[in-house]
Parts: sequence; structure tokens; C-alpha cells
Amino acid sequence: MSVSLPGFADPVLSAQSSFRAILDAMSRPGTVHTAGHGLTPPAPLGQAAAACLLTLVDAETTLCLDDALETTRDWIGFHCAAPRSPAATAGFLMCHELPDLAALDAGSDDAPQDGATVVLQVASLCAGQRLTLSGPGLPSPATVAINGLPADFAERWAANHALFPRGVDLILCAGDALLALPRTVRITHAHKEA
Repeated sequence: MSVSLPGFADPVLSAQSSFRAILDAMSRPGTVHTAGHGLTPPAPLGQAAAACLLTLVDAETTLCLDDALETTRDWIGFHCAAPRSPAATAGFLMCHELPDLAALDAGSDDAPQDGATVVLQVASLCAGQRLTLSGPGLPSPATVAINGLPADFAERWAANHALFPRGVDLILCAGDALLALPRTVRITHAHKEA
């Protein structure tokens, strides 16, 4: 049974290290950080995604799992104790495919911090669709390559970004690597090299 797979070996230090990686990723969008090295979560949950859940999700937060990750439900429930929630009202979503961002909780004008955070597993954070990021935390535009986002991701993100200060934040995870896209960042398709 997947519940028997351990969480963090040292819960306090590992959670602090993962929190720092997530915080750094959020404050410097597009930069790749490591989290969850040494974790052995049940498949198909990756190390960085598991580290995000173990760090950010607890009995005080609500969580929605997409169908592809349903086999990890017992492990996540045992280690995080987060109450389950439908996608539209969840504080956190653990996904294998990008959900409809417009259908998620974007917070309110009075409490924009209540907007959902999506932890999305992707195939790679160093190859694939090229996107240009700009905005807070980026002294100049940065280009990232991500394999696992839909072709129209930039257009979907533009609608989310337009809600600012409301909106959804995104943490992309591949293996033990993570990259964050806070709602403040603007994203466009990168121009191809000639």
C-alpha cells in the first residue's frame, strides 16, 4: 500500500528547505529549483510535486487531485491530511494536466491571496514549448522551455494574468525540479531563433 512509503526523512528541515525553494521560485519566476531529492512518493507523483504537497498542504487547506493522480490519494491523505475539495473551490490542486484556470478559485478583490495554487507535473523544465516571461521578479524578460503545457498555454495564462491582483498561481514540477509562475508574471510565446 502506498501509505507505507515515507514522507520527508526529517520533516522540519526538509519542509524548510522545500519552502525556501518554492519561495525562491515564486520570487524569481522562471528559475529552476530543486525540492524533494530523496523522497520516494508513489507513482506517478514526482519528488518535487510531493515536496510541494508535504510543505504547503495540511489539514487547514483544501486539495483537489486530478484523476491521473488518484492512486496517490492515500499517501497524500496520510502525510498531508488535507480535506478533499472540488477543483472550483480548492486552495491547492495537484494535477497531471493543466486544468481550466478560469474555473478555479481566483480569490476576491478583498482577499486575492485566497486564489488557488496549482501544482502541475510536466515532462521537462528544460525542453519543449518556449515561453517568454516578464514582470515582477524579472529584471529583464526570460525565456523558459517546458514540455507538458498545452499549445495555447500563453493565451490561457493571459486571461489569468488579467485578473490581477486576483488569479491562480502555478508551480511546475518535473522530477526533483520546480519552477513557479505566479499570477503577476506575463507570458508570451518566445520568438523562434532564425
